[in-house]
Amino acid sequence: MDAFSARFTDNDDFDGLLASSDDRAVATAAASDAGWLHALPQAAAILAFREGAPSVLQANAAFNQTFPAGVRGLICAGDGEFNWTERIANLCKSRRASDHFEVRRDGPLGAEFLACTIGRLDASDRKGVRLLFTAIDRTNERVMEKNLRRELLSDSLTALPNRTGFGEEIDDCLANISPAERGSFAAIAIDLTRFSRVNESLGALAGDELIITVAKRLKSSLRRGDVLARIGGNEFAIFARLNNGLSDALHIVQRVNDALASPVRLTNLQISVECAIGCALSQSLADDPEDTVRQAQAAVKIAKRSGKLEIYRAGVLKEAHRRFTLESRLREAIAKGGLELAFQPLVHLESGDVTGFEALARWNDPELGEVSPSEFIPVAEESGLIVPLGRWAMYEAAQTLAKWDRVQGEVLPLGINVNLSPTQMSRDDVPTVVEEALRYSGIAGRRLTIELTESAIIADPDKARQVLAALKSLDASIAMDDFGTGYSNLASLQSLPIDLLKIDRSFVSNMIHDRDNHAIVRTILSLADSLDLRVTAEGIETQDLADVLQRLGCWQGQGYHFSQALSEQKAFDYWRARWNFHTI
Repeated sequence: MDAFSARFTDNDDFDGLLASSDDRAVATAAASDAGWLHALPQAAAILAFREGAPSVLQANAAFNQTFPAGVRGLICAGDGEFNWTERIANLCKSRRASDHFEVRRDGPLGAEFLACTIGRLDASDRKGVRLLFTAIDRTNERVMEKNLRRELLSDSLTALPNRTGFGEEIDDCLANISPAERGSFAAIAIDLTRFSRVNESLGALAGDELIITVAKRLKSSLRRGDVLARIGGNEFAIFARLNNGLSDALHIVQRVNDALASPVRLTNLQISVECAIGCALSQSLADDPEDTVRQAQAAVKIAKRSGKLEIYRAGVLKEAHRRFTLESRLREAIAKGGLELAFQPLVHLESGDVTGFEALARWNDPELGEVSPSEFIPVAEESGLIVPLGRWAMYEAAQTLAKWDRVQGEVLPLGINVNLSPTQMSRDDVPTVVEEALRYSGIAGRRLTIELTESAIIADPDKARQVLAALKSLDASIAMDDFGTGYSNLASLQSLPIDLLKIDRSFVSNMIHDRDNHAIVRTILSLADSLDLRVTAEGIETQDLADVLQRLGCWQGQGYHFSQALSEQKAFDYWRARWNFHTI
């Protein structure tokens, strides 16, 4: 017996397998293959399978190193206990030339994975079937795959599941629940509302430290079985089983608020953690968890505006989908010229002359139909589309006024008012936009009035002061729109270069019958007179109202009594008709 065979005769796994003369004959045949077998870099062996039992006839050094104790008892990855004999027997009984599989076993350094192949070397005879077995170590590849998967499913900063990992964690939780169990679950979204300020003021490292601290605190507030994930830059989510419905969810929210109540120390500062929380409840354990998470995110958006916990209610996701559709269609409309300007007349109350027009954006979408400005302007503000929309309105309004001049053959005694969004004021180079609009159209700056709300000034007073000073240097006028509905900061009126106040329609439309509104309008007019500011009243719907305002000293008005917003041509015709009437 050769040395190789002797090594196996002492092994309990193969004791006696080479005892017969037939086996020795097979071993002799296998020995002739020793040259090429030892040349193989992977673990390889020639096996004989006869009477339902395998035996090793020849093996290379890599095989002996990989399988020092034989090949039985290996665990096939994903298949539980691996029956080596049965696997070979099935191959021999079939017509297949080879079989490929992966086995897993416990090694000294952890799990090891081997990609194995068994192939026929010759046909069956009384001596059995000769088979070639090879094994390639795939452990490093599987470890790399596992690490990559962990990176794909987890947040690198907090080690919490990310959005994708959150979904898989939820699926695992629900998979372990019996279909007969009753109850429901909740998704709770938590948005750190002041996170961007920390990043801007203290830097990205401080922002990362805040996220890590918040993650630790939120984790400490969890119950057993709850799942916490970081699903966005400053957004976390909790998945929780509920036995008592809403009361359980409210208890979890309270634990979250308690965990975040104390300030976080960053560098030498104490930072108060402010968050918006939205919650969505499933109807049963069979509900789609992904839908519930989306509902919680929709609720947290509302919570950011309301400043309190919001529970998802039916229709919010539909509204969110509508807003997303509006944003997509609006982006396309701005890019392809799908918007139009309408012009509402501004009328001098004493003489009845049209002094100018306010330019108002209008949108009639081929798919959505006519979309109200009260619907698409907030979407533009939220998405940032207000910047290109505002630029388009500025350029288009100035060009329209220049076109009317050319049609009339002279410079008209008209001005144009254009609204300036607080978002555009903070993000855009407004003075440059206005300068270009004036230069491209050739109209004088004194004919352009920029309308802005009090919130645009309050948001960043220093920048507002710089922007307004630059606009005044272009000879443009500044109007404070919706005066009286916001902060009504009198200091702003005194320190900023405001030329005109516009009284909101909520005070004007019913002032004849409402003594309080009448008093407010009279007070605003008196204040404006003291500060040498002109006043425009919005929402004039009757001649009686126009007369009352004129007697109180109001300079200019607009409203449906005079005209609704008109198309470019109709607005020009409206001015020309009133101009001809007043010049006769």
